[in-house]
Amino acid sequence: MNAFALHPRLAADTLPVGDLPLCRLLLMGDARFPWLILVPRRPELREFTDLPPGERAVLMEEIALASQALARETGAEKLNVGALGNVVSQLHVHVVARSAGDAAWPGPVWGHGTPLPYPPGAARALAGRIGAAVGFPGGE
Repeated sequence: MNAFALHPRLAADTLPVGDLPLCRLLLMGDARFPWLILVPRRPELREFTDLPPGERAVLMEEIALASQALARETGAEKLNVGALGNVVSQLHVHVVARSAGDAAWPGPVWGHGTPLPYPPGAARALAGRIGAAVGFPGGE
């Protein structure tokens, strides 16, 4: 059986926040939209239904935990949650903090312009606060 490996595109576009019991939690590197990605640490998953039922339930709880942390840390008016996988086929779930007036509101964030890098240290600080909010040791 193959070992879990994070897709190179996800690794390039994100900053690690930490590992939950099932998922690796990542922060997308686009300051326009505070955006988390959860990737189940299981090899060769493409679809939600590829997970056994018990792990599907764990994934849903981890999505809820990440969503609550992101909403608290950003003051988001709305959270968009989705698992598209059209560009990166590895199973991953997006949790995007949205607010009226953001760069893509009310449309989707996918394919909306060029990502805006976080200012120096800002992504690491947000990742630390989200890590603390989900209970990772050493979070800010």
